[in-house]
Amino acid sequence: MTENIKDLNLPDFHIVIPARYASQRFPQKLMADLGGKPVLQWVYELALKAGAQSVTVATDHVVIEKAALAFGASVVMTRADHENGTERLAEVAAKRGWSSNEIIVNVQGDEPFLPVALIHSSVQALNQDQEAEMATVACAIDQVEDFFNPNVVKVVCDEKQRALYFSRSPMPWDRDGFANNPGKTGFLPVDFPALRHIGLYVYRASLLAKYADLPMSPLERWEKLEQLRFLHQGIKVQVAIADGLPTHGVDTPEDLEKLRHQLSLDSI
Repeated sequence: MTENIKDLNLPDFHIVIPARYASQRFPQKLMADLGGKPVLQWVYELALKAGAQSVTVATDHVVIEKAALAFGASVVMTRADHENGTERLAEVAAKRGWSSNEIIVNVQGDEPFLPVALIHSSVQALNQDQEAEMATVACAIDQVEDFFNPNVVKVVCDEKQRALYFSRSPMPWDRDGFANNPGKTGFLPVDFPALRHIGLYVYRASLLAKYADLPMSPLERWEKLEQLRFLHQGIKVQVAIADGLPTHGVDTPEDLEKLRHQLSLDSI
């Protein structure tokens, strides 16, 4: 693994795992058992494989802190009033004293099977675009049904693979093609410009330092998509392209059962 990471010629980077104890849809999900260990431990162990300079669990709850310390994680206790994971990352970056050019990856605590390759590709994407202050990941959309699904966030990019806009709505609109497909079913052409956003974010520490001063944008308020705050401020967001959609994380008890079933099949 180490030799492969060195071959990628990655810059130095840090991983922070924001870990909330409470969740509206699935309370205490990070502590839920998955194959004999908590979901959060799976995430921490995959993060270790990415070859980061440091991996930190950021939480405001003593239960998370105690569990993370028990499986050997480095933990930073943060304030309890953060509205999102980005704010929690910003506090960790400030407490760690990371310099403005440091690269910091936000790995969600409920993504136990996130491919390490996505972390690498997003770090590389940001490192190669010196004008961008953050990066994220997207993959192709194949089915028209996904394109029209408001739960599937779409992103379109410019010729430098920077995000132009994120939306829950179908975009761009294929005026002629959709006019001939009123049923909104079937497959999209391989060259269709809309991509499916995958919620993995990489930041320069300098952006996190000023995040608290960035007001919520009207677009963010309508779409309920935090990344629109950055685009509204003219911040360049580089988009790495994944080969496909990774395994879904743990949002609900049903998601957890699916992952448990997947593990049981893998062990056969």
